[in-house]
Amino acid sequence: MRNPLRIAAVAVSLLSLNGCYYLHLARGEAGVLLRRQPITQVLANPHADPALKRRLRLVLRARAFASDRLDLPRNRSYTLYADIGRPFVMYNVFATPPLSLKPVEHCFPIAGCVAYRGYYEKARAETEATRLRKAGDDVYIAGVPAYSTLGHFADPVLSSMLRWNNDELVGTVFHELAHQKLYVKGDTAFNESFATFVQREGLRAWHAAEHLPPPDPEAECHQHRFTALILATRSKLRTIYASDHDDAWKLRHKQAAFEALRTRYHALREGPWRHVPDYDNWMKQPLNNATLLPFGLYDRFVPAFAALFARARGDWPAFFREVEALSKLAPRARRARLKTLAGTASPRIGQDKHRQPHA
Repeated sequence: MRNPLRIAAVAVSLLSLNGCYYLHLARGEAGVLLRRQPITQVLANPHADPALKRRLRLVLRARAFASDRLDLPRNRSYTLYADIGRPFVMYNVFATPPLSLKPVEHCFPIAGCVAYRGYYEKARAETEATRLRKAGDDVYIAGVPAYSTLGHFADPVLSSMLRWNNDELVGTVFHELAHQKLYVKGDTAFNESFATFVQREGLRAWHAAEHLPPPDPEAECHQHRFTALILATRSKLRTIYASDHDDAWKLRHKQAAFEALRTRYHALREGPWRHVPDYDNWMKQPLNNATLLPFGLYDRFVPAFAALFARARGDWPAFFREVEALSKLAPRARRARLKTLAGTASPRIGQDKHRQPHA
């Protein structure tokens, strides 16, 4: 590959910032980048798995569509493939105090402040999780199948992404390229809502161009309802934690709130969701404040971006200009503008939901 020296330079700069953790990040990223090979090279290999070739041909078509039709960056990202030999490329550790929904934030030179700390090795993530639990925090470890380097490197299609169905795979390419198109340092809700909108609207355009039926509205409805269930629990917990009662009372009612969440979910599974097992594994894990953190980050302001897209009459370059102007506002003004825009979205757009942790 043409940039091993650049990889080394990033490693050195990270080391100068914070010893062992940044060395781990540099080594992990270098390990991924050095496994890359052009997708065309895989396709030309007569011994390559035919199923792998089919998925990679799909990615190349989606990659061209992203630049030709969605005005997303035209570069080498997602024209490369990396077999990483594990189910997740990273593991994100989320943490909160036991009686708070405020995440323990971590700040980085490129991404700004985020609500998690990422590790390329699961054992390191588990060690950090153990340390945080001993300190009294609620902790959650989430596997990450894909992420963006925000255009600093040519991001490859990872083997961990190929477990998804076609819509998830194609949509993720759109999502991660949207991060390369525009990223506001330190504003996770803005960045993820923007990329999620591009992912969903891009998928609609992709389906139309490929003469496919529209994305499954029933699956989107299930995702919306499950997310609403989690957000309602989070709202209840916020009220509990803000009350004047003592900590013992708050802890009892915290536990009751999570038990109520399980009860409501089981009622859904025994009724209208008899054939919808999508969220069973998530519900089987121990639940705490930290497990709720990723919800809402990815779609909180999707209706606002939908309103901007409608105002741009579906013209992607015009839409991106509007988003760029929005990104230049001060954080408080930007948040207020997003809330105003969300209030102007049509009901269909506001209720249209989809997927996650992409990172």
